[in-house]
Amino acid sequence: MRGTNKSWFAKGMRDAIPIALGYLAVSFTLGIAAKNAGFTPFQAFLVSFTNNASAGEFAGFTLIAAGGGYLEVAILILITNARYLLMSCALSQKLPPDTPMIQRLLLSYDVTDELFGISVAVPGKLNPYYSFGAYTVALPGWAFGTLFGTLMGSNLPANIVSALSVGLYGMFLAIIVPVSRKKKSVLAVVALAAACSILFRYVFTAVSSGFAIILCAVLASIFGAIVFPIPEEERT
Repeated sequence: MRGTNKSWFAKGMRDAIPIALGYLAVSFTLGIAAKNAGFTPFQAFLVSFTNNASAGEFAGFTLIAAGGGYLEVAILILITNARYLLMSCALSQKLPPDTPMIQRLLLSYDVTDELFGISVAVPGKLNPYYSFGAYTVALPGWAFGTLFGTLMGSNLPANIVSALSVGLYGMFLAIIVPVSRKKKSVLAVVALAAACSILFRYVFTAVSSGFAIILCAVLASIFGAIVFPIPEEERT
């Protein structure tokens, strides 16, 4: 974990530029959902700036548009975003033991799939300033994309809006594929998670998508921990 906090912050900003561009495109469709739910552009921007979670926000806006109450929205968001609890636990293991609590709390503010992916991919221990730099670039991309979608989404053709919504998946593949090519252990864990996801999608259809993601992550993690344990000297 060599380098100054400033250099790690700058590296995080550079690595997050593709994520910010992807967020800008994907959250555009989120802005349309916010507008349909009755949110003003500023309200939609504020929601995305304080709750950077695609599936959770989409679910929340949809339920609000249907007239759901506060408790229903809270429960739905909790279930949909529960996977971030697992990511936060995993990310905490990457931090040096002497990391201040305030930095840990700030780090937990924006744990998304993509930002988690680049953070855990950092060799050795994670300097929190790397993630802080990534957040500085990625979070505005998500929030302003929602704002622009609220303002201009209704003026775009439906096929363009649909195309924008798949950009995030391609970006996430760009994060995990290079690591999977280098490490067979990562490839095996990713393959198992994908297989489990297919099973939940087509066989165990009664399981909600939020819980399916959690179960896939837990099963793949247990498999990786048993079959590919990390040597003791690499944990320090």
